Amino acid sequence: MAPVIDPAQQRSRAVGIGVSNSGDAAEALAEIAAQIARPSPSFVLLFIPSGLPLDALAAALPATLPGVVVFGCTTAGQITPRGYEDQTLVALAFRRDHFRVASKLFKPVAPVSIAEVVSQTERMAARFPVSPGRRQLALVFVDGLSMQEDILVAALEAGLKDIPVFGGSAGDGLAFARTHVLHGGKFHSNAALLLLLETDLAFRGLGFDHFEPTGKQMVVTRAVPEERLVLEINGSPAAQEYARLVGVAVEDLSPIIFAENPVLVRNRHLFHVRAIQQIHKGQGLTFLSAIDDGLLLTLGRGKEIIATLDAGLAACDTHGEAPDFILGFDCVLRKLEIEHKGLSAKASDQFRKHRVVGFNTYGEQHLGVHVNQTFVGVAFFRPTGDPPL
Repeated sequence: MAPVIDPAQQRSRAVGIGVSNSGDAAEALAEIAAQIARPSPSFVLLFIPSGLPLDALAAALPATLPGVVVFGCTTAGQITPRGYEDQTLVALAFRRDHFRVASKLFKPVAPVSIAEVVSQTERMAARFPVSPGRRQLALVFVDGLSMQEDILVAALEAGLKDIPVFGGSAGDGLAFARTHVLHGGKFHSNAALLLLLETDLAFRGLGFDHFEPTGKQMVVTRAVPEERLVLEINGSPAAQEYARLVGVAVEDLSPIIFAENPVLVRNRHLFHVRAIQQIHKGQGLTFLSAIDDGLLLTLGRGKEIIATLDAGLAACDTHGEAPDFILGFDCVLRKLEIEHKGLSAKASDQFRKHRVVGFNTYGEQHLGVHVNQTFVGVAFFRPTGDPPL
């Protein structure tokens, strides 16, 4: 039986939302199809839990959602109309009267050709001109283990010119083994999915974290940039020096320690998180964003995460109205910290309050920049003249 959702949390006029907690791929698809079947959507986005068999899911798509264009990616967790979840298939059906879409699969992305990405993106945008009275935005879903998001997203921004780009890196729970994007009825690794959307809805991009810099700084003195691997910090083994600055033993380093004590990189007056994924062979540190020799890093300190979540999601349109829905890309390390602090219920309350649906990522893309430990989203507002919910 399909899980029950409070209708008050699913009253979007722009998208239909379906969820299923079934571990059987065909059954899960059938459950979400029943929830989003009418009206026929322009396209559907699937956010797929790590425990669902992908081959079975792909095989069930043609019969379960016949004639429907379906995109998606694997995830490190989901944000449903109930809030944070872990093993839930989520579907967003974008209504045909509010959205048009064009898609492009980039494969492989490792290695990535900047010139080719820019050229193909320019051609794609030229073939999909915006209609009068409408606006465009781009969504990108990329293999979260490709280590190419920084270069890829910068190239996409260059090719799309003034079209804003938002997105998230596909996940694999906390396994960090293999991630996939869904395009053309098939799942692809070492690939990126670009969706160019046209909509009559007003929208606003969101991007925020909950960290501020401390006085503790460090310099990367030995790195392997192509592997996002730091071997030395301040001339010492990277894991040892990071642990010393945080105030823990090397053997106590863990995803929670990394989540609560990120390193920040300054870009003009802004600090961006460079999240640590894991220890490498007991000495090095593998990062989730670009890293290089000589990079100056600053240890971050967290602010109150629920208060910053509420403030960051409080978007309004020019009439002061709340969003119809927010499409959210939330770093899995944020979710780990929230769970560790026993704040999952409060975070889920905020997601329900602000009508957020999305997934937990291995990295986020915001206006041409690849970031970590950040919430990135797009708030879509009701068409002018629609009554408030």
